[in-house]
Amino acid sequence: MSDDDPSHSGQGENEASDDAALFARLRALWRDVDPMPATLIDRMIASVAAEGLSEEYALLTLVEQPLSAVRGDADALTLQFSDGTTSILLHVTRTENGRHRIDGWVDTAAAGVELAQGERRRTTTASDTGRFVFDDVPDGLTLVRLTTTAGDQQRTLSTPQFEL
Repeated sequence: MSDDDPSHSGQGENEASDDAALFARLRALWRDVDPMPATLIDRMIASVAAEGLSEEYALLTLVEQPLSAVRGDADALTLQFSDGTTSILLHVTRTENGRHRIDGWVDTAAAGVELAQGERRRTTTASDTGRFVFDDVPDGLTLVRLTTTAGDQQRTLSTPQFEL
């Protein structure tokens, strides 16, 4: 018989109770020496709840403006996306050929702007004032990716997909 065998003269139960008592004493010691901050639980709940908040905020700031009362069949859509540090504003209009023109503005220096529709990709750069344009964009699920460079770090902000 080995010493690890719990059937050996009830020794396993004694070791388990000794371990439990030791751990209880360690918990009490650390509670006295380094108590848990009173706000720790609330902060942890807030941290977990805030996980993915920037993506949710980007979806919630999707703004659709009502159609203007003007002559013609042209309709317009304004979309705004933000991750808390960078914002993208897109103004989408239907062109005479039934496709779309996307006028965009970004509030930070952009190294590149990409329009993606499935496998189709188009790129452009924003002007010094943050303006960019995509012409002749077909209907379909669309997203815009913005690449910024701060120092030697590159960062990408991608909008959720939206339908044109």
